[in-house]
Amino acid sequence: MSKQRRPLIAGNWKMNGLVGSATPELQELVKRAGDHPDPKCDILICPPATLLYEMVSLAEGSAVKIGGQNCHANESGAHTGDISAEMLKDAGAEYCIVGHSERRADHGESNAVVKAKAEAALRAGLIAIVCVGETLVEREGDKTLDVISDQVRNSLPGGATASNTVIAYEPVWAIGTGKTPTPENVADVHAHIRKELGSMMGDSDSVRVLYGGSVKGSNAAELMAVENVDGALVGGASLKAVDFWPIVSTCI
Repeated sequence: MSKQRRPLIAGNWKMNGLVGSATPELQELVKRAGDHPDPKCDILICPPATLLYEMVSLAEGSAVKIGGQNCHANESGAHTGDISAEMLKDAGAEYCIVGHSERRADHGESNAVVKAKAEAALRAGLIAIVCVGETLVEREGDKTLDVISDQVRNSLPGGATASNTVIAYEPVWAIGTGKTPTPENVADVHAHIRKELGSMMGDSDSVRVLYGGSVKGSNAAELMAVENVDGALVGGASLKAVDFWPIVSTCI
């Protein structure tokens, strides 16, 4: 991790959690974070929208920030079942994940859709976490860097800066599988992302680039030590504080 970029450890709870089960987990995370009054990283939890307001209330005044998992590109309108970035902001969110591979695959979200959502997040005053990553077929076809270039160039919002945009590299084939790329593989992709950002943004050296994909306590330290890795986007291991905290501890 670079000393010039403050690490971000983000937990994506996906479609998991009810108030009764989620509350004690967030309370435990807040308690652990409170034992470190000057943390050297940012800590973020992105719960389902149904938990957002409750989690914001529980985390208030702590080092733990709360974000959304997705947003609609429009501020309001006839979009049944969708949530705007402004609604997330109104509920107390500070970040919003856009373009996660599960959204790209399950909902057919193109780079253009992801970009529009990222721009909506910025419009609402949220920090956009823009996800990119290749499938196993693309990796085995030696297309990883081409895919990453296409997604970075065409998914980033207009007006993206280091203060309002984060990139998260999640190799699709590693998400929830227990498989992870080698540190060398991660270093190559993150260096490539940094190079792409350099041609797009004046403050590219300050943009945080996270790694995601089966991050857990047992491999977090090795992954966080990779050059150009500025934190993690964590899935299953973020659901319980006892599993998430060892990942946070790698840079606390």
